[in-house]
Amino acid sequence: MTPPPRYVSRVCSIISTLMPLLTLYLGHMDASVTSFAFIIATILILQRGSPRFAQLSSAMFGLFYCGYLPCFWIKLRCGLEVPALNTKLGAAWPILFGGQTHWTVGLVATLICACGIIAADTCAFLGGRAFGRTPLTNVSPKKTREGALAGLTGCVVVSVVLSKILSWPTSLLSASAFGVLTFVGSLFGDLIESMIKRDAGVKDSGSLIPGHGGILDRVDSYLFTGALAYSFVKVGLPLCGV
Repeated sequence: MTPPPRYVSRVCSIISTLMPLLTLYLGHMDASVTSFAFIIATILILQRGSPRFAQLSSAMFGLFYCGYLPCFWIKLRCGLEVPALNTKLGAAWPILFGGQTHWTVGLVATLICACGIIAADTCAFLGGRAFGRTPLTNVSPKKTREGALAGLTGCVVVSVVLSKILSWPTSLLSASAFGVLTFVGSLFGDLIESMIKRDAGVKDSGSLIPGHGGILDRVDSYLFTGALAYSFVKVGLPLCGV
């Protein structure tokens, strides 16, 4: 597959960085996504030589993957401004982070989701290393079903425990569902990034972080999870009457 020209990739990277910032300050992302997609498509069409559809599709996916998906973390954290329950932790929330007025459902959901991802990655690594026998998928041969089960268990346990401490979600079922959804998003993001690296024939997405690879290697588990978490809080819980 012919990759997009290097300057197109650079423009796409800059736009992907701007999209979450615009979402933060403007409060919406639909118009910016459509506009930036049009700009990328125009640049590709006007490039020298013969444009290929593979270049367009890969550039658009990069815009969606690295630009659009992270915007949901902004929407989750800043867009859900409903005050959370008045817990001891909420009352003591540091002024440096906005004080008690910033103790919202969006903040609590973000904290639980981020901690769930950390628990899922950690438990999956330890469980896979100790008990892993059965490969999970050909996309990432090192991942095992045993490790995935350990990651799922750790993520759900952390989500339920934090829900009791932070008093959100209020029911055990909704907290468990939030943990399962967080794990699915984390695993899916990891597998998608593994697929990209395998197709590109590289071990890591970059060399910016010594010993860890590139930025994408560190944040792949977070990319899809923010969108799933936001949809769960905004759509899933109201449908269930929570």
